[in-house]
Amino acid sequence: MNPDWVALVVRPRAERRVQKGLANMGLETFVAWHGVRRRWADRIKILEQNLIPGYVFCHSTFSERLAVLHQTGVERVVSFNRSPALIPDAEIAALKHAVRSQLPLGPWPYLKAGQRVRIEKGVLAGMEGTLARESAGWRVVVSVSALQRSIAVEVDRDMIAPESLT
Repeated sequence: MNPDWVALVVRPRAERRVQKGLANMGLETFVAWHGVRRRWADRIKILEQNLIPGYVFCHSTFSERLAVLHQTGVERVVSFNRSPALIPDAEIAALKHAVRSQLPLGPWPYLKAGQRVRIEKGVLAGMEGTLARESAGWRVVVSVSALQRSIAVEVDRDMIAPESLT
């Protein structure tokens, strides 16, 4: 049976511990880590934070679920009607691509309505998402529907075009 991506709800600030524990079990995981600048009176430091706090994505089969649930820090698998909410590979790939891009990004409110766009230029060419406008510029929002969580990556307006209707 092919493994599916599922979202795990984890205890507060336990994402790194859960990710390491699952990796030690041989499971593929993903946490959308990004650097956040924090200023103290005497210094500025970049801290690594989860873009989708409280969640770790795990690529596992149904038979591995019990071992995953017994991992320290895991509270539950995101489920609807007692069935795990499967996260499409394309959504995880888009999140990974956005994080690897090194472009400014951050958490974003989940959007149900909005224009779908495709990035045509730059390191994110081919990525699709929802277009959002804020006073500082344009952002493409990439969502994980099952969690109703999103991240936004800042882009120049000339990099994007409406998503094709294919």
